[in-house]
Amino acid sequence: MFDRSTAYRLGISPSTIDQTLYDAYGQREVSTIYTQLNQYHVVLEVDPSYMKNPLDLRDLFIRTNQASTVGSTGLVAGGSSSSQLYGPTSSLTAANTSLSNSTSAFALSSTIASDNAFGGNQISSTAHFPSGGQVPLAAFTHVEETNVPVTVNHQGQFPVVTLSFNLAPQASLGDAVEAVNKVKEESHMPAAIQAAFQGTAASFLASLSNEPVLILAALVTVYIVLGVLYESYIHPITILSTLPSAGVGALLSLMICRNDFSVIALIGIVLLIGIVKKNGIMMIDFALDAERKEGMTPVNAIYQACLLRFRPIMMTTMAALLAGVPLALGTGMGSELRRPLGITMVGGLVLSQLLTLYTTPVIYLWFDRLARRFRRQS
Repeated sequence: MFDRSTAYRLGISPSTIDQTLYDAYGQREVSTIYTQLNQYHVVLEVDPSYMKNPLDLRDLFIRTNQASTVGSTGLVAGGSSSSQLYGPTSSLTAANTSLSNSTSAFALSSTIASDNAFGGNQISSTAHFPSGGQVPLAAFTHVEETNVPVTVNHQGQFPVVTLSFNLAPQASLGDAVEAVNKVKEESHMPAAIQAAFQGTAASFLASLSNEPVLILAALVTVYIVLGVLYESYIHPITILSTLPSAGVGALLSLMICRNDFSVIALIGIVLLIGIVKKNGIMMIDFALDAERKEGMTPVNAIYQACLLRFRPIMMTTMAALLAGVPLALGTGMGSELRRPLGITMVGGLVLSQLLTLYTTPVIYLWFDRLARRFRRQS
């Protein structure tokens, strides 16, 4: 550690200290020697014998930034970059060439380089050093032994600490996230410390934030496609009316089986949008065709559609439902990921099949009467 106030009084900045230490221990390339066949890089560093003990730092001298008659500013004291000298004797010899009073400089340097001076007897006045002279590192620094981590992890430019946790039996990730957020709020951490989730928890929170947008985009896409197909603004809503029952069935099945609403469960609900709406498409498509080509009334058209399309609807629904049973009941490696998908498929298809066969004809007739009323008013 170094005393900033003392260093500034001596005309030494932190960057100068950093450059000095880099010159001594950082293997700075200062020159290149070229021959006819090869080239050799000249690397600046102290003798390896002065790298074994922290007390060897007392043998480093730093040239102050004040005015000096010496031509080179010097990154490590002891002379210019072309004649750099290190070590107790060499540093004092080089300092003798730049100090006006060699006798007092030698005595002062020897005193500063002693163990007592290195431990804390710091010099606090520039009066001891002539302008542009060399200051020993021990004049404004001291050594302390502390415990530090072996490695410091970073995220971006900031140091980070990762705290991991596992879920208790029968506990959901959503409950764990709420518990961690509660502890974070109660701890009242400083503003300089920021906490955030990573890994699975971060993916879970990201999926929660995108769920409404994802489902809305799927519904809008289906509505546009059906509107173009049937050339109507109302009947696509009739077909989409089958989806709420599927969503309710999927959520109820997850609650009954005590499963979390995970990303896989969300995929199952999006899958239900494509499977369930085909029930409405089969009936509405036949009813509209009967009205437009055969001149049937809406009641007779939807009645005939229910009779003739019942078997195809049951076949396709049972095929998808039975395909999801192995996923919902399966065990083994990776079953925890497949089970929510199967549960949402089975639960959503069962409830939607029981309701849509009765509700779709009613909604079809109600929207047909609403459209006729609007046509009369216009």
